[in-house]
Amino acid sequence: MVKPSAPLKKKPAPTKPAAPPQAAAAFDKAAPDMDALERHALIPINIDIPRAVSQVLGVLPGLLALRPLIAERLPTHEVGLVDRLETYALAAWVAHLAWLSSGGAQNGLKPLAEEAVPLRANLLGDAEALARRGLLDAETVADIRAGNGHMDTANDLVALSALFSDSWSEIAGKTAATEEEVRRAGELGPQLLAALGMREHGAAPGPSDAADRRARAFTLFVNAYDQTRRAVTYLRWNEDDVETIAPSLYKGRGGRGSSSSDTDAAPQVAPPAQPGAAPPGT
Repeated sequence: MVKPSAPLKKKPAPTKPAAPPQAAAAFDKAAPDMDALERHALIPINIDIPRAVSQVLGVLPGLLALRPLIAERLPTHEVGLVDRLETYALAAWVAHLAWLSSGGAQNGLKPLAEEAVPLRANLLGDAEALARRGLLDAETVADIRAGNGHMDTANDLVALSALFSDSWSEIAGKTAATEEEVRRAGELGPQLLAALGMREHGAAPGPSDAADRRARAFTLFVNAYDQTRRAVTYLRWNEDDVETIAPSLYKGRGGRGSSSSDTDAAPQVAPPAQPGAAPPGT
C-alpha cells in the first residue's frame, strides 16, 4: 500500500496562458469533445475564465505528478482527464478571447495598449518588491518580467491579476497595488488579446456562435478539473492539502470552495452570456 506523504504547504503560483499558436492548437484538439456535449450539459459561466485558466495551469505540474497514483489507486477514474486538462484549459482561454472579439472592436487596440503598458509596469514592480520579501513566487514574477511586446503584455496582465488575487489575503496592506488595479488587469489582458487577434485575423465568429463555443469549452475545462480534484481529494484526504494541490475555482464564492466538487452546486442549464458587457465573474 502506498504510504501518504507529508502535506504540501505552498500552493503553486498561477501561470500565464500559452502563446497563441499553442493555445489555438489546443482549441482545435478539444473541438470534437466540445461538439459532443449536449446543450443541457453546459454549465453556467460564473467565474473569471482567464484567472481560472491561470490557476489551473499553475497547479498542473503537481496534478500530473499524481497521475500514476490516480491510475493505480482509482482504476475506475477517467485518468485521461488529467492528460487533457491543459488542452481544455487553453481551449477555454481561446474561446473566451473569441467571445470577447465577437462583440466588436471593444475600445480599440491603441487605447487598450496605452492603458495596459503602465498598468503592467506598476503591478510588475509591486510584484517584484513582494517577491524580494518572499510574499510572492520569485520565479513566476521573473517569468512575467521576461515578456515583451503587446501580446506578452496582455498575457502578463492576466498572470499578474491571478498572482495578486491568489495571495491577496497575505499581501493586502503590504503593497501599493490596489484591488481595483488587480481586477482591471484581469479584464484588460483578455480585451487586449482579443483586439490584437482582430487586427491579425479579423472579426471572430458571430456572438451566438462564439458564446456557444465559450460555454462548451468552459464546461469541458471545469468538468475535467472538477473530476481531477475529486481524485486528489480521495488520495490526499489524510494530508488535508487538497486546496494546495488542486484549489477550488470557486473559493470564496458562496462557500463552494469547501466542497470536493466545484460543479455540484451549479445549475445545469444556463444560456451563454452575450459579449456586450464585461464577462461574468470579472
